Amino acid sequence: MQITLDNPASAPQPLSPYYSQVARVEHADGSALLFVSGQIAQGDTLTEQTRGVFETLAALLEAHGAALADVISIRTYLTDISKLDEYGTVRRQFLTGTPPTSMTFEVSRLFRPEALVEVEVVAAVPAVR
Repeated sequence: MQITLDNPASAPQPLSPYYSQVARVEHADGSALLFVSGQIAQGDTLTEQTRGVFETLAALLEAHGAALADVISIRTYLTDISKLDEYGTVRRQFLTGTPPTSMTFEVSRLFRPEALVEVEVVAAVPAVR
């Protein structure tokens, strides 16, 4: 097993130098698990921020040969759980297949005061595409 920590140049860069956006755990058969750090995005509304988050997640996964269809687990942090339907509407536009395992939490705030949502994912990448 080999572990690589990465901030892919082809994706939006992290907002802080104190974390890696992707941890790739490569198995002997060439398959891998990708652990993607929580992502936030700019925007005035939850819809805009959610769309930006999923676009960033897609770019990070793509840099490692994966796609949103490879997501097996997702954790979402919302600052207002009453807007879960608004978040879900956007999420379903990006995660169109069988839904991954999922946890959603309401939090009092995120590390950036303007952030309304943060999402982290785990993706499974098969050995051969």
